Formats: sequence, structure tokens, C-alpha cells
Amino acid sequence: MGGMPLNDMPWWRWRANVRSALHMLSDPAFHQECWLPGLPGYGDVTDAVYRLVEDTWLDNWSAEKYIGTVFRDTQEAALVDVAVLRVLRIMHQVGADAPVAAYLQHHGWPEAVRAAREAHVRLATADGDNPDVRPTSLDELTATVAAV
Repeated sequence: MGGMPLNDMPWWRWRANVRSALHMLSDPAFHQECWLPGLPGYGDVTDAVYRLVEDTWLDNWSAEKYIGTVFRDTQEAALVDVAVLRVLRIMHQVGADAPVAAYLQHHGWPEAVRAAREAHVRLATADGDNPDVRPTSLDELTATVAAV
């Protein structure tokens, strides 16, 4: 998250959390290398979903509510809504405490990953970041949102 400053958005800390979650959810190599083996510092699927919806309540209403505060435009909001719905559907089916493998083996997981990827690329690009870098650790996210 080093291109365009996130803090040009009024609720940029929320944006940083949503971006972090989408980034992790959208990267199959990351799932295999970090989440499946339980690599410290990156949480798991449940942690990512929590960051996606904890402050924004995107599990209760549309991302359109946050255009101009968290999201730049209707396209960002629409892509985030699709990703949230797909990931939450799987979470409700397998359970919030399910092991990472249960998510990755779910028949809908590839589509959820694809939706998260589309949203991640849109947000990262709008912020001037390279969407193809590896997701940062939760410690790095904490340092980012503690800044300023």
C-alpha cells in the first residue's frame, strides 16, 4: 500500500482493512503458502472476513453506502459487494471456525477468489499500488493504519 496515499479517503483506515482482506482472499498462492500451513502473522480466512466487514458492516448493507468515504466510485463498491457476498455465503456454509482447508475445498471458493481479485485489483490500482505483490502481514497493516 505504498502508491497513492490511502489517507486521501476520509475513512482510509477502513479502506486499508478492506483492501488487506480482499488482497489475502484473492491470492491462491498466498492461501497455499501462508494460510494452509498457518504461517504466523497472516491470520486466516476468518480474520480476513472480519477485516472486510468489522467496521463497514458490509455483511449488513451495500458498499454503496461508503462511496466517497471508503470507496472511490460505484464500480469499486459493486465489486466489493460481490466479493463480500460470495465469501460470506461460503463462511455461512462451512462455519466461521472451519479450518482453512474447508474454505479452499468449497465448490464456490474459486468464484469467491475471482470476485475478491477483481475488487482487489480495482482498489489497489485506484490507490496507485501494484495489485500483484504478495499480501502484507497483519503487523504491516497495523503499522499502516496507526500512521498519521
